[in-house]
Amino acid sequence: MPETHGRRRAALRGLLTEAGVDALLVTDLLNIRYLTGFTGSNAAVLLHAEGDGKTLFCTDGRYTTQSAAEVPDLDKVVDRASAAALVAKAAKDTKTYGRVGFESQHMSVEEYEALSTKVSLTRTPGLIEQLRLVKDEAEIEALRQACAAADRALDDLVAAGGLRPGRTELDVARDLENRMLEHGSEALSFASIIAAGAHSAIPHHRPTHAGLKRGDFVKMDFGATVDGYHSDMTRTFVLGEPADWQREVYDLVHAAQAAGVDAVVPGAEVSEVDAAARKVIADAGHGEHFAHGLGHGVGLQIHEAPSFAATGVGTLSAGMAVTVEPGVYLAGRGGVRIEDTLVVRAGEPELLTLSTKNLVVV
Repeated sequence: MPETHGRRRAALRGLLTEAGVDALLVTDLLNIRYLTGFTGSNAAVLLHAEGDGKTLFCTDGRYTTQSAAEVPDLDKVVDRASAAALVAKAAKDTKTYGRVGFESQHMSVEEYEALSTKVSLTRTPGLIEQLRLVKDEAEIEALRQACAAADRALDDLVAAGGLRPGRTELDVARDLENRMLEHGSEALSFASIIAAGAHSAIPHHRPTHAGLKRGDFVKMDFGATVDGYHSDMTRTFVLGEPADWQREVYDLVHAAQAAGVDAVVPGAEVSEVDAAARKVIADAGHGEHFAHGLGHGVGLQIHEAPSFAATGVGTLSAGMAVTVEPGVYLAGRGGVRIEDTLVVRAGEPELLTLSTKNLVVV
């Protein structure tokens, strides 16, 4: 997608001008992928504010063929020490590259000190992440496919009786993860959370050999990856007939999630989105049992800006991809979390995770 990556670089150039730099040294691999399409493990980009004609891409000899295919539209430098090689180029041609910015949030102090002996580097944190907040349609399509892979995997697992008493949390995790790969996921978004019984009250429980039992909550938090973009979904089920307290907690979290989703509109303060869902849970007397933020941005990283939390700062814009994931956790008994990935749109958000939210699994 050279045209897509070219548009992203063009958008970044406006931010370079605002930051008062002539070029930007990009060293974070996810940001390099966003700007160029390159998926290898070693690269750097020296992006010039005036255009691609003065922009340089560097990787090492292992990736000569790959970079030719993935980055056909930028001049190449081949060097294992990619960032140092580009800084050396800038140092030799200060008239062209002038004041060079760098991703200070991604570079170690040691690397900064070594590179800054060759050329003066200006801190310019978060410029590319600022662009990545709003997804373009190519990104949203990748997210849509990742969510679909996770949806199909869960549907298959349930239909095949994969959630049944006697299976262990680890059995279910491996089964679900294999099914995501079969449905097109290139990798897991993160280590799946499968939490049965009292374990479901632990927000980030790691699967164990504990067995699923009839009447237990089973909380499942998992995600697929397509073209580097992550899905994120949580569903909570009961194996068999739920007790009254389980249905009460589930219905409460379901209502809180609906309130959170309804608040996801362009212009909304991220703290207000969190508050909309949190109020539902607090009003029911369970405020202390919801101890994490309501959600987060998702994209090339499983957790990115914006952050839905009481302390969150910023407003939503159309095209942002976010999760909404309230939970209530009763220690020693069980817990419920319901999470969807969605895209902020004018009017209603676009829901990307479509799996059932029925409580009961027979």
